[in-house]
Amino acid sequence: MRERAEKCVVTFRTTAGAMAMEAACKSGGLPGRLIPVPRSVTAGCGLCWAAPPGAREALEELAVKKHLDVDGIYAIIL
Repeated sequence: MRERAEKCVVTFRTTAGAMAMEAACKSGGLPGRLIPVPRSVTAGCGLCWAAPPGAREALEELAVKKHLDVDGIYAIIL
């Protein structure tokens, strides 16, 4: 079983928003991956971007710069 650790989770209203975040992070070299939204968090599309907690500030800046459709950003244990 995988060890649980803190993650920065970014949720989206739409699947297109989640896919846009994935593309922006990959082109910008930011860590993370798309995962199903954890039960402890609600989101419109069911997908979220999970990244190390240290990447939160960079993810926030990217979302603003690229005008991404972010619903919320959370710090949770996964």
